[in-house]
Amino acid sequence: MPEAMAPAPFVNPQGIAAFRIYLLNPWTLFPSPTIPWNWLFIPVPNFRRKPNVNERLDSLLHRYEELQQMVQDPDLSKDNKRYREVMKEYSTLGDIAAANDEVVNLSNQLENAKSLLQSEKDPEMKELAREETRELEARIKDAEDKLKFLLVPRDPLDEKNIIMEIRAGTGGEEAALFASDLYRMYSRFAETRGWKFEIMNSNETELGGFKEIVFSISGKNVYENLRYESGVHRVQRVPETEASGRIHTSAVTVAVLPEADETEIDIRQEDLRIDVMRAGGPGGQCVNTTDSAVRITHIPSGLVVHCQDEKSQIKNKAKAMRILRARLYELEEAKAASERAEARKSQVGSGDRSERIRTYNFPQNRLTDHRINLTLYKLDLIMQGDVEELFDALKLSAREELLRATAS
Repeated sequence: MPEAMAPAPFVNPQGIAAFRIYLLNPWTLFPSPTIPWNWLFIPVPNFRRKPNVNERLDSLLHRYEELQQMVQDPDLSKDNKRYREVMKEYSTLGDIAAANDEVVNLSNQLENAKSLLQSEKDPEMKELAREETRELEARIKDAEDKLKFLLVPRDPLDEKNIIMEIRAGTGGEEAALFASDLYRMYSRFAETRGWKFEIMNSNETELGGFKEIVFSISGKNVYENLRYESGVHRVQRVPETEASGRIHTSAVTVAVLPEADETEIDIRQEDLRIDVMRAGGPGGQCVNTTDSAVRITHIPSGLVVHCQDEKSQIKNKAKAMRILRARLYELEEAKAASERAEARKSQVGSGDRSERIRTYNFPQNRLTDHRINLTLYKLDLIMQGDVEELFDALKLSAREELLRATAS
């Protein structure tokens, strides 16, 4: 039986990748006189080489130069939709261009410092040049890291507004009180960012906690900052209702839903069952005497949304539809995410609301995020809305994971 040598690559005129196979006589190890040279065409998948970081950077900088010309065109403002798209892209690429300029400028300064270090004879000046060189090398590394992170493709969901749902879990009244604490933490952080937030539905307890609270937050890059809050938040502290001073452990679940536009999710009226009723509450003025509360059931998915915070039935229905649209959008995103490769999963967790993500230990003034093994001993400040360090660490971890994935 003939034996084949190492194949030589070949591309036929039709562009099909193939190999040239030399058939040999197994006894002589020379081409057999009775067996002609043969071509064996084997289709090979068309593997495209990923562009490296420099190629991607060059492409983006070239696009930025094009956009600089476009924004100077007076006709651009006549099309509002096109104007918003161009200005949005121009702003994003402007950050990349500025970061690249910083790297180039620092690199030029480093070259000058190294030249001075080699040519300088005075010992004191030489030491100053050596110190400047070390400082510039450190600054260049930081600038290059910043540029690399900006080059990581952004998730299109990052710029969306969100609907956040906080629900008390195990722990009874103490869990409801902690749900209220988390709501205040997020709302205070939103205030520092200039974001707008609106309560859409709530179920308050007699002690001021929340069995459930649903609210929206809108502003710049809201989902990018809060997307990693989905999951189980565990609290360890002495409850206000505990007379003996024992530490209890309770849990609260948080869901962060990117808010969908009406054009992104098509909800047919025939798929909805809408019920109206009187609002409930702990009593007094919290209970309406009119049928203003609205419950919407999406029949195909089985999702049920209830809103009663507004005295107007129309307003409650509008809020309920926003929540329903966001939940359906989340279902579609979860389905798409499950179909993507395992390598796309982020190090900071899947975002599943059943995943325990964080522990708040009040006696030790400690917060621990279990996904990135981060521990901060300033829980008192965090509960007041000082969560910048925590959120930045989560975003950094996610970007590092994406950077490794794109580089591989």
